[in-house]
Amino acid sequence: MDLPGSPRIRVEDGAVRCSGSWTIHRVGRVERALRRLTWPEGVALVVDASAVGTMDTAGAWLLERTARRLERSGRPVTLRFRPEHEALLGIVTSSGVVAAPPRPRERAPFLSTLGRWAWSSARDAVRLVTFLGEIGVAAARARTGPLRVRSRQVLEHVQTAGFEALPTAALLSFFIGIVLAFQGSTLLRPFGAGILVADLVGLAMVRELSPILTALIVAGRSGSAYAAQLGAMKMSGEIDSLRAVGLSPSEVLVLPRIAALVLVVPLLTVAADVLGVAGAMLVARSELAMSSGEFLGRVAREIHASSYLLGVCKAPVFGAIVAVVGCYQGLQVADDADSVGRRTTGAVVQSMFFVVLADAFVLVVSRQLGI
Repeated sequence: MDLPGSPRIRVEDGAVRCSGSWTIHRVGRVERALRRLTWPEGVALVVDASAVGTMDTAGAWLLERTARRLERSGRPVTLRFRPEHEALLGIVTSSGVVAAPPRPRERAPFLSTLGRWAWSSARDAVRLVTFLGEIGVAAARARTGPLRVRSRQVLEHVQTAGFEALPTAALLSFFIGIVLAFQGSTLLRPFGAGILVADLVGLAMVRELSPILTALIVAGRSGSAYAAQLGAMKMSGEIDSLRAVGLSPSEVLVLPRIAALVLVVPLLTVAADVLGVAGAMLVARSELAMSSGEFLGRVAREIHASSYLLGVCKAPVFGAIVAVVGCYQGLQVADDADSVGRRTTGAVVQSMFFVVLADAFVLVVSRQLGI
């Protein structure tokens, strides 16, 4: 015997008529009634729930799920609700409760992944070459035509990328010199060759370590800043505004940054040379009892002009690499904030990679030339 308000489902005149109370407390009873029901075959069904007294989202969900199942079996279904219950159907449908579960994402084959990565890398390489061409054209235009690169912009970038980075570069070089001197003295002193620490540290700092350490510091500070700045300008529409008034972003935004790093990185490299040798000199005085004059005399005798100039001449190349990569990544930012983070990280990683690659290339060439 059914209790008052119990849900009822019956088939009358080709329609499925529902009545009673369709709430969460009676979901089990409603489901059992739906499973026992024999649905008419080969006809369009009308599920009439206008006689349902009370209904919540659980009851609406059951009706909607049943209608979807019948439609998948090839029988069109029309649902009829009381006006006050129609909003429940909208809530259930919009919430996606009755949506089919998403299919598990299949893992792409290795060759397919490798192919997509190769294609993306080749496309980025083409874009980078195109960007370098634009910079070359902008530099030639600025040299022969009206100068649109303002000196004030260059000086501002010199201050942020140079003077503000000087404490970090100097401190890092000072401690690198100390570490090299300690390690060198530990290895050479047992053989009575501790005096060669001056030769080791001086040549290593001037020829290799100072330029590359300075470039890596600038890549972490200025390369990432350039990518973030230009990315934010592109998202806010400032890059498009420059093009709209007839100005080239390469000429107005990129060239000042490249010029600033080309000027700044050699100066930071010289400061790193001095501080690195100073740190090693302190260790030589305390560990090897070498006077400052003796230490500096050995450094001066060991470091030839070619070695010093090689380290200084690599610095502007490294600065140009960092500026070009940082600006390129910034101009490739898409219209979402997540792209700014990805491009900023890519600017730092790619700058470091290209700097180390260029240093290795210069090392091989200089060895072949006997420099």
